[in-house]
Amino acid sequence: MATKTDQRGVLPVIPEEIDEYEREVKRFRDNEWANPDHFTAWRLLRGVYGQRQPDAQMMRIKIPYGGLTADHLDALGVIARDLAPLHKGHFTTRENMQFHHMRLEDAVTAMRVLGEVGLTSREACGNTVRNVAGCPMAGVCADEPFDISPYAAAYARYFVRHPLTQKMPRKIKSAFSGCARDCAITAIHDVGFIPVVKDGKKGFKMVMGGGTSIMARIAPVLYEFVSTDDYLKVSEAALRVFDKADELRKNRMKARVKFLIDRIGIDEFRKLVEEEMKGEWAQKSFDPTPLLYLDDEEKDAPNPNAFVNGAGPANGHASPEYLEWKRTNVSPQKQAGYNVALVTIPLGDVQAEQFPLLANILRKYAGGHARVTQQQNLMLRWVPDSALHALWADLKSVGLGEPGVNEITDVTSCPGTDSCKLGITASMGLAWELRKELLKMQISDPLARKLHIKMSGCPNGCGQHHIANIGFHGGSMKGPNGNQIPSYELFIGGAYEDAATRFGERLKVRIPAKRGPEAVKRIVGLYMKDRNEGEEFNAFVDRVGAKVFEPVLDDLKEIGPLNRQTIDLYMDWSKTVLYKVERGEGECAI
Repeated sequence: MATKTDQRGVLPVIPEEIDEYEREVKRFRDNEWANPDHFTAWRLLRGVYGQRQPDAQMMRIKIPYGGLTADHLDALGVIARDLAPLHKGHFTTRENMQFHHMRLEDAVTAMRVLGEVGLTSREACGNTVRNVAGCPMAGVCADEPFDISPYAAAYARYFVRHPLTQKMPRKIKSAFSGCARDCAITAIHDVGFIPVVKDGKKGFKMVMGGGTSIMARIAPVLYEFVSTDDYLKVSEAALRVFDKADELRKNRMKARVKFLIDRIGIDEFRKLVEEEMKGEWAQKSFDPTPLLYLDDEEKDAPNPNAFVNGAGPANGHASPEYLEWKRTNVSPQKQAGYNVALVTIPLGDVQAEQFPLLANILRKYAGGHARVTQQQNLMLRWVPDSALHALWADLKSVGLGEPGVNEITDVTSCPGTDSCKLGITASMGLAWELRKELLKMQISDPLARKLHIKMSGCPNGCGQHHIANIGFHGGSMKGPNGNQIPSYELFIGGAYEDAATRFGERLKVRIPAKRGPEAVKRIVGLYMKDRNEGEEFNAFVDRVGAKVFEPVLDDLKEIGPLNRQTIDLYMDWSKTVLYKVERGEGECAI
């Protein structure tokens, strides 16, 4: 029987693959898979990832270059309502959507729901080319040389189901930025593309070998210019070099491409890429035109004259609450009369009932389109000037009208021990508590408000803590009697904006998890007290040194033996039992 392919989305959906998944899950339940690890690797390719809880799965859905539609939100809402026990979805720092605590069997239904709107979980996990992240401003940014969205989509289409990328040494994370400011943070990706026009020809500056986790590295430049005619060929050649590096498979902890490039150097890696391109496989056209995904959002944009009440104080919309939201969450796009409006999604969590409401808001104000950001928020585009107040009112009515996007209260976190096998601490619990405390503080100082706080429940960096002004990564420490205490190490002075990506410096201080909010208060307080006029946080760190924060935090590490007065410090955030490290083997490396 011929395979049918559904092309209504960026990535093709193959219904027969979903049928196959259903059959193989049944075979696994019937103990017909001789090696359970082989089944694990097989389901990872389908985007289904085992959690720390027995027989519970995380399902990850790819959102190529972050492009989301109202129909997508409706479908995701059905999954959150009917199939996800927590009745919510979670936007990740790589522009995916995740659902947690699902049953293996329910992923079948979810795949079919997703397929109806052109979404898929294919190769969202495993040693594959993962979701391709993109700049949320692509197509509407005044500084972009050209819209990278069609090319990011072509890259995603080219490598999904590609024979080369089904079982590489480790995963490949890719990103396409829209301009030289590098808003997609290509610097921390395995492969990254920044658009360039040279002699009238479109192309990309291509970087490779970035990453966080152990041995964090900023991606060096592989090529200053690769034309759009050749970027897929060069990408495949680079991945072929990576795939052939058999020594990487001997130590999965050090099997990312950054380790190879760090060991042999980017110049030697480039030579291997160029030698690879002499192969027979490369002697064909790699023109991406047939693979481009051309989604003309402008034709769907709302008519600016359709909204009659306007958006400015002259029309009665002068409430401080609205004006603050407009100041922090709204920017004009390059198309006159239209704006991008960021929706603050606290910690990336969308409740089941919010999905259809958001979908209707997209249809009403943004032509049915949005983009997910790496800060776990949602960007609406094509919002007319005259619609801004009505949009804010509707967002507020569904609990999503909060200002301060990408500011100090907009904390980023991975799920941590709530679901991840590799998690050491409940990073989401700390993030919620820290966010609550920061909102209470009502910080008005403009420079302090610009700080970014990110946290991960382990050193791996899924919460991007390395590039935060204040970053936390989870660990454990011992009390006087040997009892374990959830704790965090702190990073100071990281950055990711305006092409100035850098990693924060780790402090020689480890603090109990429950003292995280106090640590942030002290860090912000010291900065506000001792900075120079107009001095931003990282400039302050560079001037005085990150170590100046250590004595301010030093007493926070002190803790007495376990007793009634101290017991709270021996429990993690959102937990009611004594803490104990329970870290399983992650499935990424299988």
